[in-house]
Amino acid sequence: MIIVLMGVTGSGKTTIGKQLAAELGWKYYDADDFHSPANIEKMRRGVALDDADRQPWLETLRNLIRDCVDRNKNCILACSALKKSYRDYLLLSDEVHLVYLKGDYDLIQQRLNDRSDHYMNPKLLRSQFEILEEPQGRLVVDVSLPVAEIVKTIREQLGL
Repeated sequence: MIIVLMGVTGSGKTTIGKQLAAELGWKYYDADDFHSPANIEKMRRGVALDDADRQPWLETLRNLIRDCVDRNKNCILACSALKKSYRDYLLLSDEVHLVYLKGDYDLIQQRLNDRSDHYMNPKLLRSQFEILEEPQGRLVVDVSLPVAEIVKTIREQLGL
């Protein structure tokens, strides 16, 4: 099984992904680690990525997911996957499950204001909410809950 944790920057994808992976003994991947240096620099400067910027990154992530599916390896992937087209591209098998980490703008903005260890410019949050196409028919978890409760909910809902 591959679990893709999606949501805007600051929604807790990394924190929840690492905790979930640790509890399950699965490999954890952060999609941020697969961005090109040019994309990272754009985001650091507060310039939103466009679809052309994201395409090579999405191809790399799709290949990672395909490899995990082909090798029957369980993993957690933290990935913004804000648009339906991105998710459709990544959800290439019934083995891939999407979890939407949903939070309101004010909560996420506060988290970003408190964060200093990430290249993502907090000014980009508004653009992320603007392009976000909320998934339908997928597991949605409220990120205002404690991390342990979020992880527990994901495990229960996915039968883990």
